[in-house]
Amino acid sequence: MQYFITGASGFIGKRLVRKLLERDDSIVYFLVREAERDALAGLYEFWGCDRSRVIPVVGDLTQPLLGVAAVDRKKLGKKTTHFFHLAAIYDLSAEADIQLKVNVDGTRNTVQFAEAIGARHFHLFSSIASAGLFEGLFREDMFEEAEGLDHPYFRTKHDSEGIVRRECSIPWRIFRPALVVGDSQTGEMDKIDGPYYFFKLIQKMRKLLPSWMPTVGIEGGRINVVPVDFVVNAVDHIAHLKGEDGKCFHLVDPTPMRVGDLLNTFARAAHAPEMTMRINAALFSFIPRHMRKGLLALTPVRRIRHAVMKDLGLPDDMFRFVNYPTRFDCRETTRVLKGTGIAVPPLDSYAWRLWDYWERHLDPDLFVDRSLRGQVEGRVVLVTGASSGIGKATAWKLAEAGAHVVTIARDAEQLAEVVREFEAAGLKLHAYVGDLADMASAEAVTQQVLAEHGVVDILINNAGRSIRRAIENSFDRFHDFERTMQLNYFGALKVSMGVLPKMIEQKHGHIINISSIGVLTNAPRFSAYVASKSALDAWTRCAASEFADRGINFTTINMPLVKTPMIAPTKLYDQVPTLTPEEAAALICDAVIHRPVRVATRLGITGQVLHALVPRVAQIIMNTTFRMFPDSSAAKKKEAGLLPEIPSADQVAFQQFMRGIYF
Repeated sequence: MQYFITGASGFIGKRLVRKLLERDDSIVYFLVREAERDALAGLYEFWGCDRSRVIPVVGDLTQPLLGVAAVDRKKLGKKTTHFFHLAAIYDLSAEADIQLKVNVDGTRNTVQFAEAIGARHFHLFSSIASAGLFEGLFREDMFEEAEGLDHPYFRTKHDSEGIVRRECSIPWRIFRPALVVGDSQTGEMDKIDGPYYFFKLIQKMRKLLPSWMPTVGIEGGRINVVPVDFVVNAVDHIAHLKGEDGKCFHLVDPTPMRVGDLLNTFARAAHAPEMTMRINAALFSFIPRHMRKGLLALTPVRRIRHAVMKDLGLPDDMFRFVNYPTRFDCRETTRVLKGTGIAVPPLDSYAWRLWDYWERHLDPDLFVDRSLRGQVEGRVVLVTGASSGIGKATAWKLAEAGAHVVTIARDAEQLAEVVREFEAAGLKLHAYVGDLADMASAEAVTQQVLAEHGVVDILINNAGRSIRRAIENSFDRFHDFERTMQLNYFGALKVSMGVLPKMIEQKHGHIINISSIGVLTNAPRFSAYVASKSALDAWTRCAASEFADRGINFTTINMPLVKTPMIAPTKLYDQVPTLTPEEAAALICDAVIHRPVRVATRLGITGQVLHALVPRVAQIIMNTTFRMFPDSSAAKKKEAGLLPEIPSADQVAFQQFMRGIYF
């Protein structure tokens, strides 16, 4: 038996070819573009055969008679028993012109070619989309009744059917599959489509919440999905039956699920929380259509909607089809498949296979280089204050990842020693001496960096000054507040505003500001330090909003306590849980990779929540710790050389309780 197939390299097409090859003495011809001719090895490996049984025919769907040479048409003779037309644009977001050219004009060209080679049966792969947005039950014998065909995909699939029905002189059969998902036995799939668009959202929910946590979701119409193996087996069987010409067959699930049930089925497969409360999208249908269109056309609404959909990994027009109004009758299909064992399996019996295959092979994050090297190799990264502590550890990791690391620090001797350490390890650190607390120095050194490196791709404002002293002991030390503000706020701003023009020019950049957990917890005894970091946080939030459309990202890291030279004079911290500089550097590098808006520890977030919800309780807690741990001798202006105070029982108990709690 001789077959001819268009779209043989597609997801359904290549499986249909493999199924047809199971028939004795079957030979399959398939259409292939000239540019694809030399890349067929993978297909033949999939089919498990050579070119003696599956023969390529060079052509183009958009050309008359498929652009197949006369000599090739002659070779086909009048021997083609079944002609399967699968090639089409299935992308809902594709331009209308290309859909018209391929789906409509391509079908007309295919029908004419099939007639020219004398094919005996013509089989069109259409789609349930040919019914448009018909409200109610759409039968297999219905066609002209289709409505709501405004979308290019719906219109072109409908019109392609019309061509076969009106212009094809060969006995024909039409197949309308539902949304085709992966193989029910293997989960195999080759593209993100249909329900797969929601998988990223489900994955994010799993990462954020435990599986037992109830969530709020959406409800809508019934979404009809079928596995690819059912479609292939059904088509193979129906195509070879006698007496079924001139009919249409709905390859659909007789009992489709509603949107909410479908998503919950995949949530269970992914071990993610289910949507126990679902809001029916139909509730919004009371708003007149013209008002909805006008509202969605507003620039702020459009941009917010686009940003949300992009973050969720969903196409912009996805929710247009949530309230899908059409149900599909499949009596004819059920009749011809009776007794064959070919049926749509329940989704919950194979949903886990679909999820597992997607997460292992199709998850978009698998194809994004999330390594530090992938994000910084060859890029200029400026880390202020890299002569010690967090800055030094961060610069080391970045240099190892292939970044052009630049640093600014005020201690020339210490900076030179760090440069020698880098060189001894085979790493390069471009060091500049400058005092970022001095505005003239900060501006000059920033311009020097730009002059010698051209641009700063990533800026990490790490240089800072911390002062631990109660306000009561600071009445005559106003300069403490001035010094912290000068470096932590004005110095960081001077560098940031120096590099921003180049970032704007190149339309990308990333500024990471190292803040403090104290900003979230309102830590007493750190009023000068926390105030300066809070100012930087506020500026960062404003800047992030202003540059949201310019390709420039801002990240604030509310860093927990880190064991660095900056806190060394305070011996109390020897007994308090802290991060190592390397651990802190890992947080910063993770921010470089993922570019989050904020990085905060659970302890810091807890403190922020307490201050927001129960401010008086939060004050009492912070005041208790404030009184429990007094200022250092230096802060209280006590004479040096005095024996240290013995920790109280409360202090020891608190230190032990907090040990390890910094995350």
